[in-house]
Amino acid sequence: MTKALTTVPVFILVSFLAVHFSAEAHAGACASSPVVARGEESRFLWMAKTKTRANWRTKVRALPDLGPDYANWARAQDTEERCLTGPKGTVCTFTGTPCRP
Repeated sequence: MTKALTTVPVFILVSFLAVHFSAEAHAGACASSPVVARGEESRFLWMAKTKTRANWRTKVRALPDLGPDYANWARAQDTEERCLTGPKGTVCTFTGTPCRP
């Protein structure tokens, strides 16, 4: 009976430490500087954003210090999406600091 009671607190302590240290491991999982990418001109805003996001991902994948683990726009920090619309269509520029999972 005593052995079972001491096993539970040890299990809780180990679980807590595992969560705590895995969170610390992810603390520095972002690039040191943002990546800027420009998309091609498009007739539709949604298409201009899609092209720009694809260009940003391609640019991040090609960087030797980053690669595909960092190339997810949804995980990027300090993001900015700027789009300009003119008579020929819309063009966007995305800026974001890539982060890995």
